Amino acid sequence: MLKKLKRQDSGITCNGRHIRSIDTVKNGDIIILKIEDTSLLEPNPLLDVPIAFENENLVIFNKSGGMPVHPSIKHQSDTLGNFFASIYPDMTFRPVNRLDRDTSGLCVVAKNAYSANLLQNCCQKVYFAVVHGITDESGTINAPIAREKESIILRCVRGDGRNAVTHYKRIDFNEKYSLLEIHLETGRTHQIRVHFSHKGHSLAGDDLYGGKCDDISRQALHCGIITFTEPVTKEIITVKSDLPDDIKKLMKRS
Repeated sequence: MLKKLKRQDSGITCNGRHIRSIDTVKNGDIIILKIEDTSLLEPNPLLDVPIAFENENLVIFNKSGGMPVHPSIKHQSDTLGNFFASIYPDMTFRPVNRLDRDTSGLCVVAKNAYSANLLQNCCQKVYFAVVHGITDESGTINAPIAREKESIILRCVRGDGRNAVTHYKRIDFNEKYSLLEIHLETGRTHQIRVHFSHKGHSLAGDDLYGGKCDDISRQALHCGIITFTEPVTKEIITVKSDLPDDIKKLMKRS
């Protein structure tokens, strides 16, 4: 960023006057860094994603299930990135935590490169999932995860995989399902889905990993709490999101 500012016209100014990064400044001087951004995504103002938290450094969206975070071949204009581009046309889309298309909940997006760097690895997330059957009251799944051979999507538990640790607590259950609060010690692709499938409690609606879609058409997984350190003020902030209706319905007693 500093190299870019040096090359940029009036990239660094002191009291409105261009200065070099090695120049001396004194108490009371006003230093402005002219950070320019570029949006590369197609804006789609027809989308609507609730904002759970926002300040000058970041925005946290409450994404619904079924919406991809990034554009892809099959999803060119219906993603969170396209919505971001419509409300922040001069900013680059920099998601700090990425959710699967069918996972709902909180997604942090930095508004500049500086904030994106400081937010990396400092966001503590709490997930909520509904799984088949009645689980233990609490537990830890420590099982390495690897890419399933011959597949670019599927993951599996395998001895030569990367270390993966999932902690969970059961907070409700009925005759068919358990509602779990989940804390990840590691962040592997599909970690929650793979670990609970391996344990014999696939996520409801997760047909990719053995779950049934009788009562919900997507994996019942929601990022419900995020705690992070604000990049500039260093304040500890916690943002919460209620369970969506399709997951709540799973826990109704018959």
